[in-house]
Formats: sequence, structure tokens, C-alpha cells
Amino acid sequence: MEPQPTAVSPPIHLRIADDLRMQIERGDLAPGASLPTLADICERYSCSMNSARSAITLLKAQGLITAGRGRAPVVRIPPGKVVRSSERHQAEKDLARRPASERAGIGEAETNLNMSIVDQVFDSTYDTITAGSQLAEVFGIATSDLLLRRRYISKDTRTDRLLSFSTSYMPVSLVSSNPDLMDETKEPWPGGTQHQLSTVGVEIMCMVDQVTGRMPTTVEAQQWGLPDGVPLLLCRRISLDANNRTVEVSDAEYPADRTELRFITPLKPWRKKASTKS
Repeated sequence: MEPQPTAVSPPIHLRIADDLRMQIERGDLAPGASLPTLADICERYSCSMNSARSAITLLKAQGLITAGRGRAPVVRIPPGKVVRSSERHQAEKDLARRPASERAGIGEAETNLNMSIVDQVFDSTYDTITAGSQLAEVFGIATSDLLLRRRYISKDTRTDRLLSFSTSYMPVSLVSSNPDLMDETKEPWPGGTQHQLSTVGVEIMCMVDQVTGRMPTTVEAQQWGLPDGVPLLLCRRISLDANNRTVEVSDAEYPADRTELRFITPLKPWRKKASTKS
């Protein structure tokens, strides 16, 4: 879509922000380029300093520029993008049958973040909780049944900012026959959850991905290094076995400005029509 002004009779600060936004969208102001100073904006648009500041604040809220106390605003440089495709589910399932040496070399760090796990600070924490009403409904179990809760956090070693954050839930009754699956020190597990479940005789046959969004809290914005105006994507993955039984629920958060969710849906061909003879 071509850059367009806001379809109202705008106050001066909105008109200024629109003009600058469209320059950014057209590429006239490239990523990293400095914006006009407040004094330049006042002169160009014959406006007050308050109107110029309001325009800059609006551009920050839209996530188009970065600015801070004592720093001139610049056009925001887009961060590196992480692609999460539904194709990865089959790739992870295939990997679960590979030798341990091969499984150990490929994980979320390599497939989703395109970086080695040695470039991350990785932490996993396990505990057990009662299912409660919401998770009990998803799993089809009693609210008092126990779930193994696993929290995974990855941070960039250079910036200490979050790279990934997720929480996984599995029924304790499903995995307790293999004590290693209850042990957080075994992480990162070569082959991930699909291989873990295979050790207790569970094969995942279907994945359901549910995606919603919300604005981050101030703490989350700081942890992820998010500029103003950028929401979080909340992704719930539900794994089902051959009996359509929910065996794992995983909740993950991703910044919307650096995440592409790609869903691949193979479609079966139509049946060929039977030929008719005249």
C-alpha cells in the first residue's frame, strides 16, 4: 500500500507526524537516518515546540523512530527477523529418530534463531503444579491433576536481552516413567520435546498453533529491548498424539517487530472427474 495521510482534518502535530511517517515509508528517510531537529520542525511547519515534540512522541509510539534523553531521534533500524514456520514440526519429528550426536547439534537456537546455543545464556527451570481450570480443560484432565511445568529462557550473551521465552506443560502421569524427563539438568535435551515423549512411547501426530497479541508491560519491553508501540505475539502450541489426546501445551512470547509466523498448509488435490464417453 502506498503511504497515505491520516484521513481526518488533523491537528498540526498529527500532520507533521504523517509527513515524516510517509517519508520513512517511502524510504526518503532510511533506517538510521536522523530526523529534523525540533527547531527545524518548528520552522518548517510554523508550529510551536510543544507541537513538534508531540509529533516526535507519536512517531515513537508507532515504533518508527528511536529517541532518548539527550539523543536525537533517528529512523529505527529493523532488528533481525526470526521465522517460525509450521514446517518445523515435521522437521523436529524427523530429527527425534536421528542419532544423539545429530540431535545434539540442532535445536531452536539453530533452526529459529539462526545462531548457536553457545552464543546464548540458556536456562531451564522445572516444577510441578496442579492443572487448574484452564489447563485442565485443554488437557481433558481433572483440575487437581499434576502437570510438569518447564520454563525456558534464552538471552543474548552480548546484550543480556531476551531471545526466547516459553513455558511448557505436560501431565506428570504421562512422563514420570522416565525420571530423566523430570530433571531440568538434562536440558537442553537433544531432539527436544518430541524425542523426550518418544522415550515414554508417545508419538505426536498433530500440532495446533494458536496466536494472539498484546502490548508488553514495561518490564517485558525492557527485557526484550522493545521500542514504544511494538506488541508481543503470544503463541500457544498444543501437541496431540494418535488418540487425539493433548500431551503437551507450550506457551511462548515473541516480539512482533522481529518475528514472522509462517503457516504451511498442504492441500490434497481434487479427485479427477470420471471421463464420459459420448
